[in-house]
Amino acid sequence: MSKIYRFLSEDDTSVFCHKVSDALAKGWELYGSPTQTFDPVKGIMRCGQSVTKDVDAPYTPDMKLGAQ
Repeated sequence: MSKIYRFLSEDDTSVFCHKVSDALAKGWELYGSPTQTFDPVKGIMRCGQSVTKDVDAPYTPDMKLGAQ
């Protein structure tokens, strides 16, 4: 069994909330607090959230994390 990690990020819109909700529905767990920062190039706020998941497969660098 392996623990895998993803960092989800998106503009500060409902799309970010849906991205995190989708990960939670697929068995991912929140890891730490969400983050928010200003993107001066785009002139918008961006959000981020770390998530982890225990999987039965051994971790490999070519693993498609979002497909787990």
